[in-house]
Amino acid sequence: MEVSEWKRRIELERENKDSFFGQHSQSPIPAEERGKFKGLDYYSPDPKYSFELELHEHREKEKIKVQDTQGNEREFLRWGEFRFKIDDEEYALQVYKSNPMEEKLFIPFRDATSSKETYGSGRYLDLEPNGHQTPEGKWILDFNKAYNPWCAYSEYYACPFVPPENWLKVPVRAGEKDYKKVT
Repeated sequence: MEVSEWKRRIELERENKDSFFGQHSQSPIPAEERGKFKGLDYYSPDPKYSFELELHEHREKEKIKVQDTQGNEREFLRWGEFRFKIDDEEYALQVYKSNPMEEKLFIPFRDATSSKETYGSGRYLDLEPNGHQTPEGKWILDFNKAYNPWCAYSEYYACPFVPPENWLKVPVRAGEKDYKKVT
């Protein structure tokens, strides 16, 4: 896909999300804040943070327990790993599933922008075969689509914390920035 088309698609997704967050009854933005909501803050789309990668599936799907923001424990399967480079440095992120029958891949991560420019507890990426996989079977890991979990907007949501194995030392200046509460 041409860069301008890719960028336009990301901008359109963001416009749609902002509209949903500002107007829909199921928005995570508290109802009393929606009238003043002007949209989320994002980094400009940058193709440097978009990758087509092979999923290195783990032979043994280890179960891990992850606490969430409400103090509950959730169980995930460590499904595989994505390996990629940013600024000529190699990194890896673990990929999780809630259950083995699920097709969606869940990639929570923190990076050097967490608590400074982006949500302190980390951001998420969700990948599904329909839309995030190439005809050759590679996955499209695009940090420009990284989003804040709903607990970033309201204390009424419980979101899993990012396991330390997915804490990147590099800044990932792509996707959503930290939400500034509307006052």
